[in-house]
Amino acid sequence: MEYRHTPVLLAEVTQHLSLHPGSIIVDCTLGGAGHAKRITASIAPTGTLVGIDQDDAALTAAEITLRLGQQIKENDVRIVLLKGNFGDLNTLLPQAGIASVDGFLFDLGVSSPQLDLPDRGFTYQEDALLDMRMDSSGPITAHDVVNTYEQSQLARVLREYGEERWASRIAEFIVAARGRHSIETTGDLVEIIKAAVPAAARKGGPHPARRTFQALRIEVNGELDVLRKGLHSAVPWLAPGGRIAVISYHSLEDRIVKRIFTELSTGCTCPPDFPVCRCGVKPVLRIVTRRPVVPSETEIEANPRARSAKLRVAERI
Repeated sequence: MEYRHTPVLLAEVTQHLSLHPGSIIVDCTLGGAGHAKRITASIAPTGTLVGIDQDDAALTAAEITLRLGQQIKENDVRIVLLKGNFGDLNTLLPQAGIASVDGFLFDLGVSSPQLDLPDRGFTYQEDALLDMRMDSSGPITAHDVVNTYEQSQLARVLREYGEERWASRIAEFIVAARGRHSIETTGDLVEIIKAAVPAAARKGGPHPARRTFQALRIEVNGELDVLRKGLHSAVPWLAPGGRIAVISYHSLEDRIVKRIFTELSTGCTCPPDFPVCRCGVKPVLRIVTRRPVVPSETEIEANPRARSAKLRVAERI
């Protein structure tokens, strides 16, 4: 299957990153290079795009898209593609030979091609081996989580990362099922979840497996810890006036982004009754989007997967 991904909030991202010729931009979640293609057009000539992704298929597709999109001429955009996790920015960015960054883009979550390829094991709509690794060389799979975690661990993962009301019951049913035989496929897991969730709760609303699959994906890829690490690592690389834009797709991600932006834009952490600041903490960010930017109805109609997207942007002071 061709690696295609429709970029979400493309115009809004382009606007809020304040792109101009010569900018140095890091796309931390390159995917199919939908955002990156627009970015390269906006920073030409002499700009630099650093694209990071942990998915080999995404990097291969992005290289084709970006190289074909370039005009081969003097002073064209410099493109550096790096395989890795954006939680490791301090290791990855020195490889690009840059001293500072004018803009970061984080487009979080799983990409459409990863969802659409059944053998990646991300979707509950197709039957495939349980995997869910964004980096196919990663050490842990959804199969490992489902078949080896203790019941209390499973319940915690489903409750914290999926905000699943029936977390304890689903974990109980999973442990009972794997006691009979190993749970091998997404289809096996979906049937167990359907059996665990009461019939009344399965009427209407989203698919009963949606929250469990989200939770397993986050656990397998360590997404929330990586997000915290990535944001904190990115800010010191920003040049004054440089911006960081983050698109999230569920409340757990959005709360983390909001909290970190708020902390880094607040400064002093002394108690309110201190007459003079003693902590010496200075704000390093200015929040650009007081409320998250969301897709228009027109965009949602054209790309339903954009429905839950929220864009937050902050600027280095």
